Amino acid sequence: MGKWSRVCLIAWIGCLAGFAAGWPRPSALPEKGCWTLDVTYGHPVLVTVPQEGSAEPKRFWYMIISVVNLSSEEEVPFYPKFELLTDTFQVLPAGQGEMKGLFERVKAMHRGQYPFLESLDFTDNRIRRGKDNQRDFVIFWPDFDCRAKEVRFYLAGLSNETIAVEHPTLKEDGRPMQVYLQKTLELTYSIGADPHLRAQATLRFEGQDWVMR
Repeated sequence: MGKWSRVCLIAWIGCLAGFAAGWPRPSALPEKGCWTLDVTYGHPVLVTVPQEGSAEPKRFWYMIISVVNLSSEEEVPFYPKFELLTDTFQVLPAGQGEMKGLFERVKAMHRGQYPFLESLDFTDNRIRRGKDNQRDFVIFWPDFDCRAKEVRFYLAGLSNETIAVEHPTLKEDGRPMQVYLQKTLELTYSIGADPHLRAQATLRFEGQDWVMR
């Protein structure tokens, strides 16, 4: 889906149901062949990185997730797409503006708990079945809009369940274009610091949900 198509879809769903509950829900009874990875995660952490030639450091949020294939499939494909969306409708893809050495720094911080921590720049796109094949990943986002009061993290690629919906504006052969939505983990946080004290910002966990996005 193109950038402007995605913006239109966000605006359309937002107008229908608001930022708080805008996405369709996955099926309670998924079709045969659908799978969803088992996922655990740590809450986002703010990290600052000095910038050469600048007194102002660059800020990133990072999250560590662990995924396990407990499905009946011997292995499943893993092509993650992770985004951050604020209540000011700023959309930030994971990895945007990531600085050299950032992954190594975070990996060293968590070496004891996650000795095989991976970045999203991996080459093996298969998650093999079983708890012994758990894989741990760190995800980075650049700091977001200081005016935001709520932020949501969308983790897609954890399931192969999809649905098709009609695009609100785009047409193909005179009929509404079909847009495919994927089962996605949505994590919601409120923001607990004054914008002028950004280095001390904390996120308060408000809940998680599975949505079609």
